Amino acid sequence: MAAKLTPTSYVVLGMVAMRGATTSYDLKRAIGHSVGYFWPFPHAQLYSEPKRLVELGLLSVSSEQDGRRRQTYTVTDVGMKELRSWLAEPTKEQMQVRDIAEMKLFFGEFAEPDDLLALARAQIGQHRERIATYEDIRQRFADREDIAARMVPLRLGLEMELAALRFWEEYEREQTQTRSCH
Repeated sequence: MAAKLTPTSYVVLGMVAMRGATTSYDLKRAIGHSVGYFWPFPHAQLYSEPKRLVELGLLSVSSEQDGRRRQTYTVTDVGMKELRSWLAEPTKEQMQVRDIAEMKLFFGEFAEPDDLLALARAQIGQHRERIATYEDIRQRFADREDIAARMVPLRLGLEMELAALRFWEEYEREQTQTRSCH
């Protein structure tokens, strides 16, 4: 493959392969309820990337002749081969975490103690919400053998959220104890 494919390229290829004929809007919605939980990226790419993949011969496109003239994408044989080739490669990249709260904690020596405590409490709430969302997804789809493989990353996401929640709860206790000792 001459052109460089990005993680977004593979998200688009994988989702179109998984869903079958898909519009960019359908792609955006499907990703928002799946991969988007652990791989956020600008939604504008979900409109430009399929077009680029068509140019590379990895997707094909058909357009409605009337009405909204929606474009529907399907994966080509070459696209499926590229997706499988990418999946067969071991990943050596470290897990990436882009967490604003963690960055704020890093610079916490410049913050007011009340602000750090508020940060911890906000993070506790956010992680509890995400855990509830993941638990709900797991419960709703627990009996679906046809998507069991897609539920495996959900387990990892849930474990990461539980670990983050434990950290922030412990950090909140430490901050509260430190403040009560002064």
